[in-house]
Amino acid sequence: MMESRMTRNCHVRFGERYEETHQSQDWKVRFVPTLCSPILANIALNGIEEIHQSIRYADDMVFILKPQDDANKILEEVKEFLAQRGMEISEPKTKLTATTDGFDFLGWNFRVQKNGKFRSRPSVDNYKAFRKKVKAIINNSNYGAVVKAKKLAPIVRGWRNYHRYCKMDGARNSLYFIESRAFKVFNKEENQNRYSSKKLLDQAFPKVPYSENKFANVKGEKSPFDGDLTYWSQRNSKLYDGQTSKALKRQNHSCAACGLKFTSEERVHLHHADGNHENWKRDNLVAIHQSCHQYIHMSKSYD
Repeated sequence: MMESRMTRNCHVRFGERYEETHQSQDWKVRFVPTLCSPILANIALNGIEEIHQSIRYADDMVFILKPQDDANKILEEVKEFLAQRGMEISEPKTKLTATTDGFDFLGWNFRVQKNGKFRSRPSVDNYKAFRKKVKAIINNSNYGAVVKAKKLAPIVRGWRNYHRYCKMDGARNSLYFIESRAFKVFNKEENQNRYSSKKLLDQAFPKVPYSENKFANVKGEKSPFDGDLTYWSQRNSKLYDGQTSKALKRQNHSCAACGLKFTSEERVHLHHADGNHENWKRDNLVAIHQSCHQYIHMSKSYD
């Protein structure tokens, strides 16, 4: 595997702005991504995949080499491709590695074991960045346990969802030590006890089921912009579980309110048709667009 990442001047050409932060007596320039950066990166780097078999996300790339491939030749072709666009690769961040040694890409660590089995786990850097965010909230004396639980929930849920197709067992990835620390902090508050602290802990660290290597690859040359709403609606519905997933299948992946297919542009909500949120009977649960859900409840408020 040959891993490569573009350098700072590449980010500037992608339309990213920069901020100057004062450190001691020196000025440090930090580039901040904009919303258009990934789009511009895809435009600028379009065609680089034709040089050799590779995987790319915006300006992060991994080239897949076989024993007979000439790594230096491929690297020179990549440099020439980028030079024509006024860019260059980052030498310190470009490395040649065996899949059995493992490599990091997009927050994951990929490795092929000696028995030939493929493994992916959250990378060390990704975990450290996540832990830093979580610890900052847990240790913040300005927040009470209730507020901390609300702030932690979306961060933890997002991290677990991102890595839901990785190997997530073990104390580190199960967040055992972080949860233990959070419980101790919650339980120290005067208005909390072990039972209320455990309830808040469950709210702060929501469980997300994971299934290693069970991610379904996009078929062939499919694109979210190819107009095949049926395919993408069915695929995106797999992001949901429980009653929402069952409702989507019953409705053939169409909104029960407007009849349109679901796409990734808008979240799917589970709606109680009779308005009774205590009625969880199968026939009373329907899947609808978030906007349709909001419109229904807004209309009822004016009745």
